[in-house]
Amino acid sequence: MLRLIALDRAFHVLVLGSLGIAFILFARHDAALHTYYTNLMTALDGGGPGTGRIRGVLGYLRKAFDYTPSHLYTLATIVLVYAVLEGVEMVGLWRNRRWAEYLTFVATTLLIPYEIYELSLRLSIWKGAAFVVNVLVVAYLLWAKRLFGVRGGYAAEEERRRHLGGWEAVERATPDVEPLVATGS
Repeated sequence: MLRLIALDRAFHVLVLGSLGIAFILFARHDAALHTYYTNLMTALDGGGPGTGRIRGVLGYLRKAFDYTPSHLYTLATIVLVYAVLEGVEMVGLWRNRRWAEYLTFVATTLLIPYEIYELSLRLSIWKGAAFVVNVLVVAYLLWAKRLFGVRGGYAAEEERRRHLGGWEAVERATPDVEPLVATGS
């Protein structure tokens, strides 16, 4: 299960890293992109004076030009730092490190109130799915990985690992076999 959570974090790293790079590129080429965008919107609007009739993604993209390049650099920094945090979680979870379980628990738990707020503003399938996944991750880490002393804590988790691993576990899993006796025929 930890590897599945690590793969989820890998997806987050890709999306957040791409978004951070896009913010940087957008900030560096803000004036040229704004000119291209204005020309495109004018052409799509039928050569009219404004872009008020353009809706959808292209109409929504207009809001990106409301931000100054310095604001975009700040957003890029925040997003890229969060991508690094997700990357650290990913590697730690993939390597089955206890500190990564705690880090993932804390980072994910801190996002849940924000997700509830977002859901209260506007429901969407993606927001709902993200909320459910994050609640399940928090519940799994707390209950199954015995974080913060739940169900016996670290000592119980170590005992479980000791019971499931090592030579004794192999012997318990191997059926008793009667030795073969050679017959003189």
